[in-house]
Amino acid sequence: MSDDAYKRAGVDIDAGEAVVKGIGPAVKSTFRPEVLTGLGGFGGLFALGKYENPVLVSGTDGVGTKLLVAQRLNQHQSIGIDLVAMCVNDIAVSGAEPLFFLDYFATGKLSPEVAVQVVEGIAEGCRQAGCALIGGETAEMPGMYGPGHYDLAGFAVGAVERDEVITGENIQAGDVLWGFASSGLHSNGFSLVRHIVDALDWEADHGLGRPLKEVLLTPTRIYVKEMLALRKQVRGWVHVTGGGFYENIPRILPEGLGATIERGSWEIPGIFGLLEREGSLSERELYRTFNMGVGLIGVAPEGVELPGATRIGVVNSTPGVVIK
Repeated sequence: MSDDAYKRAGVDIDAGEAVVKGIGPAVKSTFRPEVLTGLGGFGGLFALGKYENPVLVSGTDGVGTKLLVAQRLNQHQSIGIDLVAMCVNDIAVSGAEPLFFLDYFATGKLSPEVAVQVVEGIAEGCRQAGCALIGGETAEMPGMYGPGHYDLAGFAVGAVERDEVITGENIQAGDVLWGFASSGLHSNGFSLVRHIVDALDWEADHGLGRPLKEVLLTPTRIYVKEMLALRKQVRGWVHVTGGGFYENIPRILPEGLGATIERGSWEIPGIFGLLEREGSLSERELYRTFNMGVGLIGVAPEGVELPGATRIGVVNSTPGVVIK
């Protein structure tokens, strides 16, 4: 089959080559000394240098239907930061330093301009996390996606010394929960968010201080630097994602323990109040769907403060999560 025939079938090889050329500077800006290959190979090579007894920690994720917000607004760069954040925050919870990242971008008809914007955002996320973007896949699949639509997934690998792995197994009743502020919605609950705000004016601020569209697309905060700097002070980390407080906090607690969250101990961003009003959501729905302004929770012994965080609760001997 000739290139022209393949193009008539819906796959443009030239567009793919344009993407590879366009993303080169952004990708190279993320490289660490351990990266052994350049852009465009069949596989990315990364040397594990400084670790004596490393445990590899991997994670994969996407950004869900927040993609539809980016596509509706035709703004694609921040969604790449979201993708990296969802993966690297998850692996850093174990005490791991994110080392490298790979992405998967799939669409019906490839727009080099859109793809380059997305990858530039991914590169920015990688720079924030200190990891290298060493590979990825751009797939053009006619008939699989509607015009202007694409899907996005990512994969991160990190490493931690075996004796420094954070599991939460040492958490005890009386330990303190410290909350690190989120940048807003992050990348969870957007099927509900879109259902609630779809009919609203996205150009208006609705009392949020800036247009709703900007609030919706605010990228997920990357907490890697905080987690790495404080990993010796904490007994466990909670990345507050889908499932909110009620589902994520118990994941790190030993059997028989629970947590009490002190309502009002931190500032809740206005977007959550807007969703509560417009969607007639209960408090439980809010706290089991969204991060409510706390994207990361560190669990530390009483008397150990975590800089940059706010005390939001305590661990107790009653299983479950109570907000009071």
